[in-house]
Amino acid sequence: MSIHVALHHVTHYRYDRAVELGPQIVRLRPAAHSRTRILSYALKVSPEQHFINWQQDPQGNYLARLVFPEKTREMRIEVDLLAEMAVFNPFDFFLEPYAEKIPFAYAADERKELAPYLETLPLTPRFQAYLDGIDRTPLPAVDFLVALNQRLSEDINYLIRMEPGVQTPEHTLEHASGSCRDSAWLLVQLLRNLGLAARFVSGYLIQLTADVKSLDGPSGTDVDFTDLHAWCEVYLPGAGWIGLDATSGLFAGEGHIPLACSPDPSSAAPISGLVEPCECEFSHEMSVERVWEAPRVTKPYTDAQWLAIQALGRQIDADLLEGDVRLTMGGEPTFVSIDDPDGAEWNTAALGPDKRRLSAELFQRMRNHYAPKGLVHFGQGKWYPGEQLPRWSLNCYWRRDGVPIWHNSALIADEQEDYGADGELAGRFLASVAERLKIPARFVFPAYEDNFYYLWREGALPSNVTAEDPRLEDALERARLRKVFNQGLDKVIGQVLPLARTAKGDQWQSGRWYLRDNHCRLVPGDSPLGYRLPLASQPWVTAAEYPFIHPTDPNQDLPELPGTEQLARHGEPAAEQERVPEIDKSADWLTRTAFCAEARDGRLYLFMPPLERVEDYLELVSAIEATAEELHCPVLLEGYEPPSDPRLGNFRITPDPGVIEVNVQPSATWDELVERTEFLYEEARQTRLTTEKFMIDGRHTGTGGGNHFVLGGATPADSPFLRRPDLLRSLISYWHNHPSLSYLFSGLFIGPTSQAPRVDEARNDALYELEIAFAQMPQPGEECPPWLVDRLLRNLLIDVTGNTHRAEFCIDKLYSPDGATGRLGLLELRAFEMPPHARMSLAQQLLLRALVARFWREPYAPAKLARWGTELHDRFLLPHFIEQDFADVIHELNAAGYPLRAEWFAAHLEFRFPKVGDYAVSGIELQLRQALEPWHVLGEEGAVGGTVRYVDSSLERLQVKLSGLAPQRYLLTCNGVPVPLQPTGRVGEFVAGVRFRAWQPANCLQPTIPVHAPLVFDLLDTWMQRSVGGCQYHVAHPGGRNYDSLPVNANEAESRRMARFFRLGHTPGKLPIPSLAMDDEFPLTLDLRRFQDASKK
Repeated sequence: MSIHVALHHVTHYRYDRAVELGPQIVRLRPAAHSRTRILSYALKVSPEQHFINWQQDPQGNYLARLVFPEKTREMRIEVDLLAEMAVFNPFDFFLEPYAEKIPFAYAADERKELAPYLETLPLTPRFQAYLDGIDRTPLPAVDFLVALNQRLSEDINYLIRMEPGVQTPEHTLEHASGSCRDSAWLLVQLLRNLGLAARFVSGYLIQLTADVKSLDGPSGTDVDFTDLHAWCEVYLPGAGWIGLDATSGLFAGEGHIPLACSPDPSSAAPISGLVEPCECEFSHEMSVERVWEAPRVTKPYTDAQWLAIQALGRQIDADLLEGDVRLTMGGEPTFVSIDDPDGAEWNTAALGPDKRRLSAELFQRMRNHYAPKGLVHFGQGKWYPGEQLPRWSLNCYWRRDGVPIWHNSALIADEQEDYGADGELAGRFLASVAERLKIPARFVFPAYEDNFYYLWREGALPSNVTAEDPRLEDALERARLRKVFNQGLDKVIGQVLPLARTAKGDQWQSGRWYLRDNHCRLVPGDSPLGYRLPLASQPWVTAAEYPFIHPTDPNQDLPELPGTEQLARHGEPAAEQERVPEIDKSADWLTRTAFCAEARDGRLYLFMPPLERVEDYLELVSAIEATAEELHCPVLLEGYEPPSDPRLGNFRITPDPGVIEVNVQPSATWDELVERTEFLYEEARQTRLTTEKFMIDGRHTGTGGGNHFVLGGATPADSPFLRRPDLLRSLISYWHNHPSLSYLFSGLFIGPTSQAPRVDEARNDALYELEIAFAQMPQPGEECPPWLVDRLLRNLLIDVTGNTHRAEFCIDKLYSPDGATGRLGLLELRAFEMPPHARMSLAQQLLLRALVARFWREPYAPAKLARWGTELHDRFLLPHFIEQDFADVIHELNAAGYPLRAEWFAAHLEFRFPKVGDYAVSGIELQLRQALEPWHVLGEEGAVGGTVRYVDSSLERLQVKLSGLAPQRYLLTCNGVPVPLQPTGRVGEFVAGVRFRAWQPANCLQPTIPVHAPLVFDLLDTWMQRSVGGCQYHVAHPGGRNYDSLPVNANEAESRRMARFFRLGHTPGKLPIPSLAMDDEFPLTLDLRRFQDASKK
């Protein structure tokens, strides 16, 4: 975002006596071609008795010619200007086809016009040698200039040289040092000798300290500063004059403000003129100061604001403690790669090689910080329809009582290392674990791939392919067959130890597995060995006698976990069962679960069996670590996770389409939230993961994966939503009556078919039914069975398909009837996009905690919920009304004793509704901002592999706001159609939304309506019947620069956004005054699809 800076420059000459001054030429006014917008400029000259004439030299530079009629003892030149530091891309230019590669030859007419800029000095030895060392192989123009500029920057050391004039190129090369003007002049001469027109530039250089330090190199200056500077400009046909800063080796950017450009340095001096002989004392001072900064995500708060936020967070903590709320807050922040924004795994795909690698690195950083003695478990996570395998899940567990689970981190294998593990080691490991558990090692047996299946599969292949290269369409099956046949069908895949706890849960048991051919042949597949055991081939058992694993009831009282020494004292095992299964008799005594060891890629993976009690799981882990210590063998645990238990803490990292998701452990206090959120953001950045993305047109978005907040208690019994269901009612009602809470923090995908629709977006009768459900909820203080909330709201908090998870308020884990794992007392708020900055996320969490504290004390129970109707997707998709509604939320919280400030959420508003541009004419200011637009999921269509539903994102919406408008005279049109401006309540201020087709994909609503871009906004003077001014907004680069990759950083993204807005381009000539047609359903929105003439052919 842009920053307005004030540059102050004073040049002061003091003479030893009163002297006569000749005419002085001052070149300290920004040149007309400066790409940095100059908002104001002042030149003050002392002595006051002088004459000034503004002139322009042959190059178009501004010159102030000063004449002093009287003698003076001093001359003081003071410059003050305001500049808008908005990032532009110095590489954003086109080239004529013949100039795309260097060297090239100018056209005859160009060469004639550029003659002064092609003049060269006589060649000298060192200069000639340097020139000869430049590779003349044809290269793309940008590549050639970047290489030359950087080479010069590295070869010439920068020094501050106070002597007047410019060194010769020979002198600069001989001493390998020079000032900025010396390096600039050397580069000018090099370029001219290479056949390129070049000129010397004198100007101001402004450098501002970066909000975020760079991970890839120097971060720039530590303080804001400015100075006089010199650089070079080269003329490229089609692009014009391009700035090259030989001092830094960079192209000239927004911080380079040219003052004078000239073929020769002598005519670019800041001040030149004659003075009679005298002694002169010279001084100058320069400073730059930020005078206005747009709210931005890289620095959302000042230090004072953050201290106020911290203080309020602790005040809310005190109120929550006093009210015995017992609130905990967790979340699911998501991250994407810094280095590969275009990769499928960081846009649409759930899995990818870098995603697993970066997740493991972040996981290790988090474990080292939060649980260095915790348990590492790399298992399987969710399994989605259409995916062949469940997704992976990196899990870390620790005991809340502080007792270590895993003592020696060196015994945790690194997924990138090959330790030489093999099947023989796997067998020894299981035998050793069995001995520690006092189980006979003879029960360990090997497992093989199913050779009968693979021989059949080989026989089914086409006759002209081999099993090693089967040419199958399914990539996973192709790789599987190749792997199996390369390793051989008789290879031992791993070792299996039948292992379980007895029905009473007090002893370990094992035994033989009775399979038909006495060999364990695995189910074909790619999952770890433990998931492919032939369990269906085990002896039959009745359903009533099957040893099912039942999750522990989270509401039961649990004792303290046993200590380390107690876990290491393994009790006596159950008596051995040597019985042989009999035909048609239930084998209820058989051990049906197993502990497995498998060597993969030189690492030993241990598959944990399912266990009902966490104490048993920890005892097995203790035996595993002791064995790993004995055998000096690092291992990785996979398989079943520890049973859900409030005595364990955990976090996990999982993949989601386009992102990785970190399930953060819940925090009970504000200070814990601050520490964990800021730590996670910073460690993710150090891992080269980021919280933001940029669209192809430069628009700023979150990761796309959301930042869901999970509210609950330390245990289900502590959950404030189960203890006080009216708290949930208050939140749902308040969110409904204040749509800003739904849309201010949301992602781009909103509406009925989004991931988190509002209650009134899902079904027409939802509000009516919701009010009936609220009426059945007990009042505060009344007894309430925990299942009641789920029964009342489960079928109302859903999306249009009935999905209970895809809702703004998700109660899947509040008190689900599905089982103990869904009865955790948790509420998930899903309408939150991932904010780019940790403190922006914390501000959202502060807001949530303030609302919980308020509603715990004073429930919010309106008699009737607002019926927004079409107003929801008309008024509340515009930033003005969202900000207005959110101001009411802040006001009510202030009245409740929680002094939140609206400015704490300015960065959120700017992030969700970025400013497109502004334009002022005739005392009227027009401002454009991005607004929200619901994306609709279209009907089902057949596609390869199944049925798909496309998302229509072809429509966009802008908010237009006018200040100082006299509606009786002026009318605003967009593409010739009057905009339905509505007064905001301030005199002369009006606002409206413009909905338009930005793209025309094959699958969209109204596919025959063409694109409306560019949008031309005209301010019509109805008295004069003509446009007095206007601006244009493009959805793509107006010059046809079709980007084929996403922006690499925020600077490039901002430059792409800036390139799409023009403060010019009104409709010329005398215009008919169109009549305004107001839409009764959407009075605030101009939908250009309803006007055929609004499309741009």
